[in-house]
Amino acid sequence: MPGIRGRIDHIAYDPINHLVYIAALGNNTIEVVNINTMKVVNSITGLNEPQGILYIPSSHTLVVANGGNGNCAFFDAVSYKQTGTVSLKNDADNIRYDTSSHFIYVGYGRGSIAVIDPISKRQVADIRLDDHPESFQISSKHNRLYINVPEAGQIEVADLSTNKITAKWKNNNASSNFPMALDEDNNRLFVAYRNPATLRMINSETGLDIYSASCSGDADDVFYKDSLVFVSTGIGYIDVFRTTQTSLTQVNHIKTSKGARTSLLLAAEREILLAVPARGNQPAALWVYRIN
Repeated sequence: MPGIRGRIDHIAYDPINHLVYIAALGNNTIEVVNINTMKVVNSITGLNEPQGILYIPSSHTLVVANGGNGNCAFFDAVSYKQTGTVSLKNDADNIRYDTSSHFIYVGYGRGSIAVIDPISKRQVADIRLDDHPESFQISSKHNRLYINVPEAGQIEVADLSTNKITAKWKNNNASSNFPMALDEDNNRLFVAYRNPATLRMINSETGLDIYSASCSGDADDVFYKDSLVFVSTGIGYIDVFRTTQTSLTQVNHIKTSKGARTSLLLAAEREILLAVPARGNQPAALWVYRIN
């Protein structure tokens, strides 16, 4: 991705058209890459520090959360024309789509998650938190939201039928809990902390730690698939852990590039996408790893 400078944030994927959407925060653009040719095929401009990004296959809709002005912008993913905006206060960040309710959830501001109807493109509710949310995951099984709130030093749990917080689990001897993954089948959360750099397996019913293991520093994305946990980190590694019901064992420590914190698991393709920012003479790039 020549010419793309600065920090790169989150990634989304269109599996039908094999398109990767990359939030180039420092460039104020969304870069669209065809994963078959590994070429940039489009660039959405005029954004304001894009952070979170979501692709909804059923409507071919792309949703971008802008950290700079708080706008949540909707785009037609065929024409790339903007079709709507939901204005949040500021720092619109992580974004998720609930395939059961068909609502969009966007973390923003000093402590909120906006509930947005993608059809009307309007905010329909607000989940109030103790501080700014980082990664959060939807449990369709329990109709809950698990939310990392690092500035408050905790994980908060919301009931999606009421949009109210029902539990607050304090961090145990660790801080800066940014990325999170959920294993619904086994009632487990995987949360990476930056201080100290650890990956924790947490019971998603009780909030109690099950197991903790050291990981690389500055983690920003975590994914779980088939008993494996993948952690992408800003110091330049992807750590891979094998899980049992009661343990985590690191099985790989893959050198990447400094600052390459954000990634995306393509479960069906058995691939990991890694966003690599420009450094020196090395241009920004999308790296693809195959899961054996």
